[in-house]
Amino acid sequence: MSIDKNPWYHGVTRYQWLVLVVASLGWMFDAFEGQIFVAAMTEAMPSLVASETSAGQIGLYNNIALGAFLLGGAIGGVAFGVLSDRIGRKRTLTLTIAFYSIFTCLSALSQEWWHLAGFRFLVALGVGGEWAVASALVAEVFPARARAHAGGIFHATSVFGTYLAVAAGIFLIGNPAVHEWSREVGTGWIGQYVDPETLPWRLGFAAGVVPALLIIWIRKSIHEPENWEAARARARREPGQEMGALADLFRGELTRRSLVGVSLAGIGLATFWGTHIYGKDALRIAVEQQYVEAAVTGAPDDRREPVLERRATDLKRWEMLGMFLVTTGGGLGLVSFGPISQRTGRRRAFLFYHLGAVASALVVFQVLDGVGALLVALPIFGFLTLGMHAGYAIYFPELYPTRLRGTGTGFCFNAGRILAAPVLFLVGWMQYELGVSLTNVASSLSLLFLLGVVVLVFAPETRGWALTE
Repeated sequence: MSIDKNPWYHGVTRYQWLVLVVASLGWMFDAFEGQIFVAAMTEAMPSLVASETSAGQIGLYNNIALGAFLLGGAIGGVAFGVLSDRIGRKRTLTLTIAFYSIFTCLSALSQEWWHLAGFRFLVALGVGGEWAVASALVAEVFPARARAHAGGIFHATSVFGTYLAVAAGIFLIGNPAVHEWSREVGTGWIGQYVDPETLPWRLGFAAGVVPALLIIWIRKSIHEPENWEAARARARREPGQEMGALADLFRGELTRRSLVGVSLAGIGLATFWGTHIYGKDALRIAVEQQYVEAAVTGAPDDRREPVLERRATDLKRWEMLGMFLVTTGGGLGLVSFGPISQRTGRRRAFLFYHLGAVASALVVFQVLDGVGALLVALPIFGFLTLGMHAGYAIYFPELYPTRLRGTGTGFCFNAGRILAAPVLFLVGWMQYELGVSLTNVASSLSLLFLLGVVVLVFAPETRGWALTE
């Protein structure tokens, strides 16, 4: 067999690059809509409950909102995945982006904690659907030798969405100048409807309407993949070739593939929301323990209140730095999955990331406690705990024929959300009822990565497979 020595991008057309850019922008904003809650939850949720509400109960509400997001993503991902097989990738992609943009913006109007949790559910309907459709679109448009690299790049662009959320956390939610402006405008008519102290985090959510502008570009520049057009024509001619038949995912060989996909996604999503996102908190906790607390304790009584106010600002910046470091490492891990899986195979790439993820999580949460050590370790932690998610965008579309690709991809990734959601409710319960620390909860959930190693025993190797029709 001859070996193609050309770089993976050799021969990729201008239109194929365009599809990758459009799909990636949709996924980038998709990630922003999800991560803006992570960036804002330490300010948003306490402002929507009574002042005497305990920190443990607030943590429970935050995890309920995260769980609602996972459930909404599961429902939306499956529903929109089926819809994309039936009405096309382009039309469904525009619907999902409209959904998550509008409801993220409306989250800014929340008045109770359950309002915010409900909006997270609605946002997730579009978020889950967008990924399923965009990943199938990229897989169908790119040639086989470039598919893993393109899929890895596509999924890696989610980090830019997280960067946007970090920027919102720094320049809107945690910006003293914005807080001062909020107090000033709060003396006017706005103060009659919302607490002016909540305006910074509300502005962060309101910015979520911007991705809706992407719909105009999609409608003008993207057309349906030839694979999908051919599959739709065949479905009209031949019985048993129905487009988007959910039940077909559990017939014959597809049963094992579907169970493997759902299991991998469930483990990845449970550990993302239960382990990965708390890397930023490890740094914040270290700063609070080793520096900020000492500064406050040593302050004279007449200076203690200003120091406390600065401490809140400093902690937010350290928290966002931690989020940035974890996200940067995660982005490198996502981009690296494609080349690694193309060289070693999909299964070995997943194995490398799962074993590395559990080791790095235990080191970050149980071994390291110094700020300097965490600054070095968090990018590595992010690389290993997030990188396998690019594998879902590469691997899941390869498991299914064209008539079921959107359905199967959406089902695997988003049924995984259903498996992950109870884990988040468990996290909230462990913190609220049992008083388990955040770092111990994150460490415990990281052991799920070992379950992923077991799942890989049953996973088919798809490297080199042509997409089946």
